[in-house]
Amino acid sequence: MIKVYNTLTNEKEEFKTLKPNEVSMYVCGPTVYNYIHIGNARSTIAFDTIRRYLEYRGYHVNYVSNFTDVDDKIIKASQENNLSVNELTQKFIEAFYEDTDALNVQRATMNPRVMDNMDEIIEFVAALIEKGYAYPAQGDVYFRTRKFQEYGKLSGQSIDDLELGASSRVNDNDQDKKEDPLDFALWKAAKPEEISWQSPWGQGRPGWHIECSVMATKYLGETIDIHAGGQDLEFPHHENEIAQSEAKTGKKFANYWLHNGFVTIGENDEKMSKSLGNFVTVHDLLKEVDPKVIRFFIATTQYRRPIQYSQKNLDEANNNLKKLKTAYENLEYRMANALEGTDDESDLQAIKDKFTEAMDDDFNVQNGIAVVYELAKKMNLYSEKETVFAETIQKMISLYNQMLSIFGIEFGKKEFLDDEIEALIAERNEARKNKNFERSDEIRDQLQEMGIILEDTAQGTRWKKK
Repeated sequence: MIKVYNTLTNEKEEFKTLKPNEVSMYVCGPTVYNYIHIGNARSTIAFDTIRRYLEYRGYHVNYVSNFTDVDDKIIKASQENNLSVNELTQKFIEAFYEDTDALNVQRATMNPRVMDNMDEIIEFVAALIEKGYAYPAQGDVYFRTRKFQEYGKLSGQSIDDLELGASSRVNDNDQDKKEDPLDFALWKAAKPEEISWQSPWGQGRPGWHIECSVMATKYLGETIDIHAGGQDLEFPHHENEIAQSEAKTGKKFANYWLHNGFVTIGENDEKMSKSLGNFVTVHDLLKEVDPKVIRFFIATTQYRRPIQYSQKNLDEANNNLKKLKTAYENLEYRMANALEGTDDESDLQAIKDKFTEAMDDDFNVQNGIAVVYELAKKMNLYSEKETVFAETIQKMISLYNQMLSIFGIEFGKKEFLDDEIEALIAERNEARKNKNFERSDEIRDQLQEMGIILEDTAQGTRWKKK
């Protein structure tokens, strides 16, 4: 029985889905104006690991994670880089896929974008106005926070405490437009030279919070199983999502709220963030560190706990990963002289049960990986035996790979050197030059089987790994 810690109730609860053997899961994705940093990757990897475990336990997971491609930061970055908003966001969406593919993150079932859902956003806001939960004000539209009586139930804050903080946060211009300092923007009137859309309230663009409510309910339904994201999104973003969604539908928005802990950096364990300028981008780190090490470093800390980013901790992850790989290689090597048949491997089921018990407890990967180390030790001992059996080796390796795949780690998958890939591309280019298109196509197919995607451009052939 899987138990998850629900931020909404501050308790571990038995996990029960709306539909048998199906999970609807929405994870707040990145705002695409820069490369993702390790803190962003923490959320992406944590919930990919949870998704993988749910699939391991037999669930079909409909996993939706959005791209925020309309935002103040995006508009500012587009102006600074002399790019259109579309050009800027497309660049960093492609970079996101490149970096997360390298970290062996499974792609979402769907990555909806704000710009592609503008009609639905406008309809959602209009419905809230019609129900009396929102009001237009000089081209903006605000949500009447106080009207939603359960506001604060996720973050555990009272409306009175929130009011004290809100009055000091709003600027004079916003204060003049709002009925109440606690009210938040659903729609923002356009400023000169900004990207905007026509709406019943004039030219404008959506507020940040509304987009996730719209895309979660549009693609997953009015009530979903899991809504997840970083701990910093709990308030106000997720609190506002609940208010908007439940005010519109009259239904519970999400049954389980999961929030991952921060990545900290430095002696004072500061939260890593773009606003503090203390971040390390995944794009840069991948140039120096094996992506498997980064993945393992992040995936083996329970999602609610903080992770301290340091070279020491990366080195420790690298050493542990090498030990796990050595255990795999030691046992695989013995396959060459293994006898047919099997000997007693009854304790493999006990190891599998122990792993499931650990992971069922709110996805406790630290206890889960301890079971993997236990199996690695058993594999090393077995590989040293004078007589080994092929079926036993296969069962050990199969269980080992199943468990490690939940952490996004795969051994035995052939890695191809860049030099090999470049040599094949050079041969393909020569074949094309000589109009030997049959050979050219053969090489392209071979590269595809190796997980290499080719892009023929005016400047030559570029390649990347899937």
